[in-house]
Amino acid sequence: MTSDAFSPSRAEPASMTISSPPDAAQAAQAADATSAQLHAVRAEIGKVILGQNRVIDLALTSILAGGHALLVGAPGLGKTLLVTTIGRVMGLDARRVQFTPDLMPSDILGSEILDEDAQGRRSFRFVAGPVFCQLLMADEINRASPRTQSALLQAMQERHVAIAGTDHALPRPFHVLATQNPIEQEGTYPLPEAQLDRFMMQILLDFPDLQAERAMLLATTGTTQATAQPVMSADDVIAAQHLVRALPTGEKVLDAIVRLVREARPETTSSDAIRQSVAWGPGPRAAQALMLATRARALLDGRLSPTLDDVAALAQPVLAHRMALTFTARAENQKLEQLIDGLLGHLG
Repeated sequence: MTSDAFSPSRAEPASMTISSPPDAAQAAQAADATSAQLHAVRAEIGKVILGQNRVIDLALTSILAGGHALLVGAPGLGKTLLVTTIGRVMGLDARRVQFTPDLMPSDILGSEILDEDAQGRRSFRFVAGPVFCQLLMADEINRASPRTQSALLQAMQERHVAIAGTDHALPRPFHVLATQNPIEQEGTYPLPEAQLDRFMMQILLDFPDLQAERAMLLATTGTTQATAQPVMSADDVIAAQHLVRALPTGEKVLDAIVRLVREARPETTSSDAIRQSVAWGPGPRAAQALMLATRARALLDGRLSPTLDDVAALAQPVLAHRMALTFTARAENQKLEQLIDGLLGHLG
């Protein structure tokens, strides 16, 4: 890869696509209609969530790509409000679970209870837990025990759960937006690598800028507050997710994704910094996530195919939580974000 592989706005020629929809004209019309819907979705969410446009776009990108997202930020930045607003605007059945150390797997997945009918006949009946929704907010997921965290794994990966030997399919679409508080770590259970890998993105929330915080104060402390209106339905979301997978992807974008992920692994990298500072790197699931996320970001921006700009913009949220620094690198206060930026700027 040349040193300018990640230069801005390098669109891919149509002749270089590795995948294309069966009817390009029909796909283009569908993309235009979906992009218009998504523009309205962003506008409605922006009425309620102020100063977090990047976070909104990343969360929507994750859902459009069919994945889950981990929202990491200090208390009071609107993580819970963001999830409930997205659910309302996109027409999804949204539920919230507050994770605590005493939360049991059955509290999330559901359980079987013994029922007795009017004739005295007894039978077991399955009572679904809150995971049976379309958008689940797992609030402070790292406060639950590893046993409860792992109960969410099958649901996140396979979209069904097994209770008493019977599989129960989850509604479609199904997405988990989990939150973590990076400040208070007392009594928490860090997410294992296997579960972190199930999240398509880790989205970091920063404090709003001066103007956004000022507007937030005016909007939330008066007698009336802005409310977001539904724009899409669950069927619209599913159609948009199918469309994301049909968007053509250029060979240069594909090559950039594969090389970036391989360069982030100490076993296959040509970077001395990665080899010395990274204990383990992203697996193939990271490349799959980056591939889908770049397409979703293109659709969100009203484009028919992703560019290398999309790869660069999504590298941090897709890769950072799938990598770990060595003990020496942590002692030297190195940051994964800097190492990933180095890969984007110096791949050659």
